[in-house]
Amino acid sequence: MAWLHAFVLLLAVSQATADEDPYIGVNIGTDLSIMPHPTQVVALLKAQKIQHVRLYDADRGMLVALANTGIRVMVSVPNEQLLGIGQSNSTAANWVSRNIVAHYPATNITAICVGSEVFTALPNAAPVLVNAMKFVHSALVASNLDNQIKVSSPLASSIILDSFPPSQAFFNRSWNPVMVPMLNFLQSTGSLLMLNIYPYYDYMQSNGVIPLDYALFKPLPPTKEAVDSNTLVHYSNVFDAMVDATYFAMAFLNFTNIPVIVTETGWPSKGDSKEPDATIENANTYNSNLIRHVINKTGTPKRPGIAVSTYIYELYNEDQKPGPISEKNWGLFDANGDPIYILRLTDSGALLANDTTNQTYCTAKEGADPKMLQAALDWACGPGKVDCSALLQGKPCYEPDNVIAHATYAFDTYYHRMGKTPDACDFNGVADITTTDPSHGSCIFPGSLGRNGTMVNITAPSMNSTSSDSGRNFYSGEGFGTVLVVIKVMLCSVIFL
Repeated sequence: MAWLHAFVLLLAVSQATADEDPYIGVNIGTDLSIMPHPTQVVALLKAQKIQHVRLYDADRGMLVALANTGIRVMVSVPNEQLLGIGQSNSTAANWVSRNIVAHYPATNITAICVGSEVFTALPNAAPVLVNAMKFVHSALVASNLDNQIKVSSPLASSIILDSFPPSQAFFNRSWNPVMVPMLNFLQSTGSLLMLNIYPYYDYMQSNGVIPLDYALFKPLPPTKEAVDSNTLVHYSNVFDAMVDATYFAMAFLNFTNIPVIVTETGWPSKGDSKEPDATIENANTYNSNLIRHVINKTGTPKRPGIAVSTYIYELYNEDQKPGPISEKNWGLFDANGDPIYILRLTDSGALLANDTTNQTYCTAKEGADPKMLQAALDWACGPGKVDCSALLQGKPCYEPDNVIAHATYAFDTYYHRMGKTPDACDFNGVADITTTDPSHGSCIFPGSLGRNGTMVNITAPSMNSTSSDSGRNFYSGEGFGTVLVVIKVMLCSVIFL
């Protein structure tokens, strides 16, 4: 009766895949010199309507901050832990107990990525990869979580050889002793094949063979599209061709019912002199077109109408990444939560619409002169007609009692009252617009998502990569420069008009 069990499982997986709408998620890397506190990360995710994220570890601070938000979370076994977990069932069980069971279901963990690009990044661990996946899955079975949380391992697209035309693509045969058991595991557990696709690198390494517009999802006339000589199917972008190549490569090994999910893709917004196409314009074009392509259920030429859910690389620019300048500039936002560029997503819904006009706040600028902040605060609470009663002693926004915190409250209130126009958040240069909600504790700012009680507890522990008090604090009084000007309150009404 084993065949019947397999058939029922396959039917359930196929139905679930058909029923679930495709989605866009975001990867969250942490190689930043100043990594935002987990609660600030989650506030940004909420503001941008991001409902799916992938972590490169199982950081406790992030998992606590993500609790009770409904955001669906992929966690990861880092490559450096792979050998230990792949060689010991008990090590895997302890990992699952500590990083999954301790947080689920409050934190909506949906998948575990066991390693990342192991064949290319850590080939010596590849022989134990499938064991590691099985051990982690067994621990989920023991906790009755195997139906809710799937196990897979992201692959680099370079493992697929002869990827164009897609119909003759195949996996690097030297890895078949690992790939075949892995695909068996994915099929038997109802999981997905995770794939990282980077048309930017394909374009850069093609020596001019791949046109830039083909890499960027730009519309092409039929005469410019790539044609699969075996199927005569036309391809208008690298992304679809690589997804279909993956399906064909699996079929070559007799696996035809494993869905594909793209765990990384994106385009850098800045590069060095040897990377002329790493630009804000190209990054915006690629990611905006990608989001529309997925959300509109365009699908691929091989599977039209069946879109592949995709995670954009990445949420933040990681300024500590080694390598060329482009490596530090894949993010949609900087560490302050400000967009690197505004995605062009008209008519594509609110999902990841980082046009922040609907979820923005006005805060005191870091490093602003304290006396200029005080003058601006006095103007906002006086001639600016902001109700500053919440800043009085004993009121919700009195603490912390410093000019930065109080000015931020007054600035943001004025900004929202004036319709959130850019001019309403200037205050003679001491204010900045941000997407990070400055609400804290019981002090809820205008427009905050916390009005419905959804703000994350500010006491969540910080990420492992930072100390417990190293999260960004909008109300810190440190880092101010020398006093340049003293603005008298009597002149503020003239200065800020």
